[in-house]
Amino acid sequence: MLLRRHLPSIAITSPALNVVKSATQRLKHWANSSDIDWLKKAHPKWEKLTSIVAVTAKRECKGKVTEETRYFISSLDATDPKRLGQIVRAHWGIENNLHWVLDYAFDEDKQRARIGNSDANMAIVRHIALNLLKAEKTSKVGIKTKRLKAGWNETYLLKILLGTS
Repeated sequence: MLLRRHLPSIAITSPALNVVKSATQRLKHWANSSDIDWLKKAHPKWEKLTSIVAVTAKRECKGKVTEETRYFISSLDATDPKRLGQIVRAHWGIENNLHWVLDYAFDEDKQRARIGNSDANMAIVRHIALNLLKAEKTSKVGIKTKRLKAGWNETYLLKILLGTS
C-alpha cells in the first residue's frame, strides 16, 4: 500500500497510551503528518486535504495480540495533534453509537445473513430503515418501539415510508 511507504515520515505526536481493562491490554500510537503531497497527487480531487492521521491500536487479550491501524484524512492542520485526536475520538464515538442503535433496535449482532452479499445488503436496508425511523418525529418513543409499531400498524408504517406527518 502506498501509504505504508510513507509511514516513516509520520511522526508520533503523543506518547503511547496504555489502557488496562480486566484481562485486556490496549496500546495506542497516534501519528499525524502534513507531508502529504504524494497523496494529493494520487487524489487531485482532494484539494482541501491537509493532513493524515494514523492510529495503531495493539490489543492483547488472553495471550493473543492483535494490531489494527486506522487512517484518517483531514482538512485540519496537522500541527494541532490534540485537536486531530479529539476529532478522531468523536468520529469513533459516533460510529460506536450508530452500532449500538443498530444492535439494540434491529438485533444486528444476531443477524445471520451470510450468503454472497446478503449481509452487506441487509446492513444497507437496516441503515435506510434507521434513517426513516429517525425522520418520523410525531411519535415520541425510541427507534426500537417505532420499528415494532410499524410492524403492527400499517398506517404508521406508511407514514414512515412516505415521510408524512
